[in-house]
Amino acid sequence: MTVDPPWALLAELTHACPLRCGYCSNPIELVGRSVELTGEQWADVFGQAAGLGVVQTHLSGGEPLLRRDLPQIVRAADTAGLYTQLVTSGVGLTEPRLAALVAAGLRSVQLSVQHARPDASERIAGARSFAAKERAARLIRTAGLPFGLNAVLHRANIDALDELIDLALAWGADRIELANTQFHGWALRNRAALLPSRDQIARARAVVARRRELLVGRLELVWVAPDHVDGTAKPCMGGWGAISLTVAPDGTVLPCPAAASLPGLDPPNVRAHRLDWIWWHSPAFTAYRGESWMRDPCRGCALRGVDHGGCRCQAYALTGDATRTDPACRLAPDHSLVRTLVDRAARPRGDLTHVHRAYREEGP
Repeated sequence: MTVDPPWALLAELTHACPLRCGYCSNPIELVGRSVELTGEQWADVFGQAAGLGVVQTHLSGGEPLLRRDLPQIVRAADTAGLYTQLVTSGVGLTEPRLAALVAAGLRSVQLSVQHARPDASERIAGARSFAAKERAARLIRTAGLPFGLNAVLHRANIDALDELIDLALAWGADRIELANTQFHGWALRNRAALLPSRDQIARARAVVARRRELLVGRLELVWVAPDHVDGTAKPCMGGWGAISLTVAPDGTVLPCPAAASLPGLDPPNVRAHRLDWIWWHSPAFTAYRGESWMRDPCRGCALRGVDHGGCRCQAYALTGDATRTDPACRLAPDHSLVRTLVDRAARPRGDLTHVHRAYREEGP
């Protein structure tokens, strides 16, 4: 099969984070600070990525602002010719820090927000953080950077969608990504507390449609579909090993951020292999590339080139077999597993007070 070069790189600079969100999709076993790639190693990664065809990188985590050498990392990515976007909680972003990042070549910022109301936001985040986010939004807007908000939606905040959109307008964002929770890592562990009901999703979809019509030219609204409720498999990163790669804090290279959960994948590391070999030849990237691995009903489905069989990590999480059709798809033999989960979500439940939360090392 013909494989194109990747165009995007998710650079997970650290798993350390000041927040403890129960919907976090990072692995349950987080990478420690002592084994993170150095700034020099990240510079080499960016150079290799640019040579491979990558044109943009999302500098993420955890919280990338916890890296003291973040300006040097941004400069290395910019020098390599990559468009840089900082993905941040906003905690720790000050005017001098942002100025240093902009001077180093930072091009845009995506700021996370958990709720439009401070008390609810901090309850979901597991930490006092709303004032820091509000301050960060003001600094980003003053700096004139392209500015997006990201709100991960779940049963504790999806009914506040109008408020979240109003917050994006008040903070001067250019876009807001309304990302229904992807159930990996900590979010998978907390799925029972996070999964919205069908009624909640229907109301939220109506809000998005109404506000999109009213806000044309003022605010871009991006709706990440709730595959569990929709019954439509989400395309696995545009196809496994098709458009992007993820480099974890310790240098492990993955086709998607959640792929570390798959047994037997044996993902390569930039400390041992070059990115071009990893992309074109490593077993981890060729495992589910294309269609030859597919079983029925995917193999004979007209949508196989659109949804690529759905999410391999979700198929494994729900069935124990990464080669099965993603159960989120209504045509999947295992779709009853997802229907049962969504049916249970209609029952009254408590808030997120007792969800499992990631322990995050916040060191320097």
